[in-house]
Amino acid sequence: MASTVAAVRAGIKHLSKRIVTSYILDWIVILATAGVGGAFSRIDGNHHVFSLIDPDISYPSKPNTVSNSVLLVVSIVAPGVIVFLVSMLLVPGRTAARGTSKALKWRRKFWEWNTGWMGLGVSLAGTFMITQGLKDLVGKPRPDFLSRCDPDLSLVTQYAVSGLGKVVDNAPIMVDYRICRNQSKFVLQDGFAAWPSGHASFSWAGMLYLTLFLCAKFAISIPYLAPRTYSNDEHPTSFEVHHHHHKHEVDHSHDVVPLRNQAAAPPVYLLILAFVPIGTASFITVSRWSDYRHAGFDIISGSILGAFLAWFGFRWYHLPIRTGAGWSWGARSRERAFYTGLGVPTYVGNEGWRGAKAEHAYRADLESGDNILGSGHQDQPARGVNSVMVQNSESTDGKAKELPQHHAV
Repeated sequence: MASTVAAVRAGIKHLSKRIVTSYILDWIVILATAGVGGAFSRIDGNHHVFSLIDPDISYPSKPNTVSNSVLLVVSIVAPGVIVFLVSMLLVPGRTAARGTSKALKWRRKFWEWNTGWMGLGVSLAGTFMITQGLKDLVGKPRPDFLSRCDPDLSLVTQYAVSGLGKVVDNAPIMVDYRICRNQSKFVLQDGFAAWPSGHASFSWAGMLYLTLFLCAKFAISIPYLAPRTYSNDEHPTSFEVHHHHHKHEVDHSHDVVPLRNQAAAPPVYLLILAFVPIGTASFITVSRWSDYRHAGFDIISGSILGAFLAWFGFRWYHLPIRTGAGWSWGARSRERAFYTGLGVPTYVGNEGWRGAKAEHAYRADLESGDNILGSGHQDQPARGVNSVMVQNSESTDGKAKELPQHHAV
């Protein structure tokens, strides 16, 4: 335990304060977005006019199948806990070398946890703010509005705002909310909050994000053939075919692997694991119809909004599921932590994520042949360093060239 704490402290010591500050600012923006959504939820927004003979708002009022508190636990707490446990227990995974320092392992755990929560935060905060803002702007009555309103029919003429009912028999008359005997928040705010469905948007924002996260970490995807710049497959063979090449031929592989052997379907139990959050979101969404809280259009709109923000939040911080091997994107570079200038295409540069002093010490270690693996624990024994070398076919002298590396978290 003591060695683990020391490794974590050593790793933190080498982080650039500029980068740490930039990600703290990201968290502030995410929380501020959620705060704006909270402010929207308290605003007495628009109250759309309605007709007392409209069947679409004449349904009875009944209790929620899924309460707001349950929705928050399912959409926020559950995904947050699962993301934390997966990041702490499964990262860095079996691909980590045996000699990898504890500092590097814990730094990777904390980074995957941070990006996992940040993506979830972007999804939920964005969904919450947009949903509440649209509810205030539109002010659409819920299907059970008239049962909430308890209109005073003797005041129809007084609060009529449009319609031909005054001059034409059986014609509709549009009235406003002042005709309601019940003037509580249950009517004036919640009663005019049908579009879009908040339960639908919020549940899909949290649950679909969790599905994408689990699919990435457990490699749950439909089998596919990875794109290649060349192929030596003659046809989709049933068995491995061994080719004999002449000595002067350039041989990339002595074996031709059949297409069918280049991918395989994940275990079915993992498919069930990925679909549990989707099933949960579907149940919450459908319950809003059976509870007479939303029309079908309200539910579909909210589901699309939440699903889009879930995908956006996931891809903002994570590599594609099929090609990312379950990892999130690395940290921004020190000099590009807050912005990049015109003409700079990416937030990753050669200076890495370390502080200036730590970067200088790291470079010195490389030049002297001492390797602090992971750059987070300088107390461990020095090891030899082999620079990353590649053969450049365009090089005139035929020598290997050293490529610059970005030392991602």
